[in-house]
Amino acid sequence: MWKPKTTKSSKDSKDKTKDKKLKNTKDEKTKNKRNLKIAFDILAVFCVAIFCISIVPKSFQNDTFYTIKIGQLIRENGIDYQDHFSWHDNLPYMYPHWLYDVIMSMIFDFAGGYLGLYISTVVLSIMLGVVIYFANKKISKNAVISFVLTLGQMELMREYVAARAQLVTFVLFALTILLIVKFLEKPKWYYALGLIIIPLIIANIHSAVFPFYFILYLPFIAEYAIIAILDFHIPHRVFQMWIKNRIKVTNKKLKKAKNEKIEKYQASLLKLNKILDKSNQVFETDLIKQNDRRKKPYKVILERNDNVLKLFVIMIICIFTGLLTPIKDMPYMYTYKIMQGNTTDSINEHLPLTLIENIPILVTLTITFSLAIFTKVKIKLRDIFFFGGLTLLALMSRRQVSMLIIFGGMVVGSILSNLIEMYDKKGTEEFMEYTTSIMGEILTILLVFTVSFNLYKPNLNANYINTSSYPVEATKWIKENLDYKNIKLFNDYNYGSYLLLNDVPVFIDSRCDLYTPEFNGTYNKEEKKYEGQDIFSDYVNIANISTWYETKFEEYKITHVICKTNCKLKMLLSRDSKYKELYKDSNFIIYEREAQE
Repeated sequence: MWKPKTTKSSKDSKDKTKDKKLKNTKDEKTKNKRNLKIAFDILAVFCVAIFCISIVPKSFQNDTFYTIKIGQLIRENGIDYQDHFSWHDNLPYMYPHWLYDVIMSMIFDFAGGYLGLYISTVVLSIMLGVVIYFANKKISKNAVISFVLTLGQMELMREYVAARAQLVTFVLFALTILLIVKFLEKPKWYYALGLIIIPLIIANIHSAVFPFYFILYLPFIAEYAIIAILDFHIPHRVFQMWIKNRIKVTNKKLKKAKNEKIEKYQASLLKLNKILDKSNQVFETDLIKQNDRRKKPYKVILERNDNVLKLFVIMIICIFTGLLTPIKDMPYMYTYKIMQGNTTDSINEHLPLTLIENIPILVTLTITFSLAIFTKVKIKLRDIFFFGGLTLLALMSRRQVSMLIIFGGMVVGSILSNLIEMYDKKGTEEFMEYTTSIMGEILTILLVFTVSFNLYKPNLNANYINTSSYPVEATKWIKENLDYKNIKLFNDYNYGSYLLLNDVPVFIDSRCDLYTPEFNGTYNKEEKKYEGQDIFSDYVNIANISTWYETKFEEYKITHVICKTNCKLKMLLSRDSKYKELYKDSNFIIYEREAQE
């Protein structure tokens, strides 16, 4: 049967049509995947925001109260490096988070008082959750894992979410990691600018944690340094230098040699050159094996990224941002001075972490180490540095548990994503397709809302100020019945800030640095210690009944004492005839100390 002859042009036309269809199909799939990711991101951010709202406590912590008052003072008088709120004479104060204090005081004065502060804390909590989600996603490359993990991280962060400067720094630290990872992928100038601006903000918002900013760079730099050292092949280079030096020396001897030794040196040169050639061949073989191992590592992933060198330059620039602040050397010296003092031995958040008392962290660490060690999951060297270093810091100080939760969680996300990639590549995409369907969205939002509402329930009947923790009525009584500006009141560390907010001069408050020699004294080079007023130690000894209270009260000329009705000191004062009970409610009691002749 006769068939029409197919011309070359018609065949090419068919091939082009076929290629165009394939390209359109591929573009359509890519578009659908992109739309799926966007839809899931919107759902995830919405659910994370709901959850972040639920974990914000309505009742404020003690630091919030002095923050308001100090911010108001700075707005009126500027920064004079002097304390105005305790009744001790001439205590210097460096205002370590002056900018945060000013912002919070403005919100309090002009944006709804305590309600405004609560809303600002909610906003910061949402920002933290959203930044953690996108940082997790960038590192793990898995949106589903990032979503679930972010909810878990924010639940563990509940006790750290408060109207304090640390909440702002949590957001900035999480953003730092996100920018670092993005910069290492593509070193854009705006990522670098962001990384430089962040420490400038931290130096003024919360100078105490300024040094920690640079710790975030260390795992990336240490990873690069180790890989660079490995790639330099020091043993091979040293061996080559030794052989080449032997060849050089032998050549010199050959030139000066007499007839009977020429053959000997020539033989030596031949042997040395063969050794050098053999060494180069072995080295090339080893390089091939090394590259194969790095492409398919057994456990530790070694990836060299030369953008780390640019990142290192940025870090060096950032070191000088601590100079751009009115609080002198505080960004550089605050942490050092705190570590020199004894406040870290007495304040709960500075004490070492006892794992058995923190079951969620214990379980998280156990599961993470088990997955990393006993599965085939592969881990980046930087992740080992990150998780190991943060675990060590958390064990040394409970305050650093927050950092372990935020950044250690990102490492956990990478591990879990690696596992899912090994055993169920399509599982997360199918889950995303279901959750972004109408029914999936309804069920997901409903589940998150139910959990969030149960977490939020305690806030329904809570007040902004917990009257069992802070002397609300007692403070009113003091201001109405005592010459409160001229008395010398002994008070507890935990509610001194509330008294301070209400213009009652205090013995101590939660600005622990103010009451230690490291901050209010001068350094004695001969004794190699700071000399000043150790009010903090005196307070701790009095509160714990480890010193005779009357001796210290006489030293400080105490006229009145306010304490909780269930504290150790109250039991002694109630039996001491020199102390007259002036006021008492269900939580607090006020004594007047008999004047001493």
